[in-house]
Amino acid sequence: MKSSRAFPLRQAAILLFWMAVWQMAACFIDNSIILVGPAETLQALLRLLPDPEFWLSIAGSFGKISCGFLLALFAGIAAGSAACRFPLLRDFLEPAVTLMKSVPVASFVILALIWTGSQHLAVLISFLVVFPILYVNTLAGLQSADIRLLEMARVFRVRPLRRVRFIYLPALLPYLSGGCRVALGMSWKSGVAAEVIGLPSHSIGEHLYMSKIYLETDGLFAWTIVIIAISVLVERLVLFLLNRLQRKGGAAHAPADS
Repeated sequence: MKSSRAFPLRQAAILLFWMAVWQMAACFIDNSIILVGPAETLQALLRLLPDPEFWLSIAGSFGKISCGFLLALFAGIAAGSAACRFPLLRDFLEPAVTLMKSVPVASFVILALIWTGSQHLAVLISFLVVFPILYVNTLAGLQSADIRLLEMARVFRVRPLRRVRFIYLPALLPYLSGGCRVALGMSWKSGVAAEVIGLPSHSIGEHLYMSKIYLETDGLFAWTIVIIAISVLVERLVLFLLNRLQRKGGAAHAPADS
């Protein structure tokens, strides 16, 4: 009980420490164009909250980046599963996945502007960045399934759906959770970066660019905090759902072992 209470207090103390460092750095530099402190950032954020455009821009970016992430999630799981089942397909997909992992986001953004225009830019870029992460983790998770359990399932002629539920899914979920933890952050970083370049209307990236143009550093920091907050909340929600699914899978698996 003491440890559970101490953990939030320790996190709060660490947060306060870094905010103090931030404030001291702002006071030392003493130039609001280069760096603003937490107080100025909070004031800028409070000015944004009543503005309908603020919420419209959040909704626009959230919808597009989330759409790109979900498409990449389903496509990564499907492609990773197929590649695990068919080694020839895995060999064919390897160059494309390597290309997605290696090409800079800026190059993708420029090509995507030619292909799709700016309005759907964040969807495509989020997909291209997230897909290889989830594909690789799905493939690794399925390949880590216990060979002895698979052999036993073949001997006893266990139905394919039960193999997926009791053998493949428990092996996949830890890898998928780790992949989502990385992919969610990358989707927001790449998606907002694409918006900064493409400048679609009603987007977070558009406001970041305008803050840069007008040297509104407090607004830039305020929007950055909004991005971080949304990314963290979405990450915790997705990981909570995956962990709950993993616990259900473990509970369902326990009676089968007994």
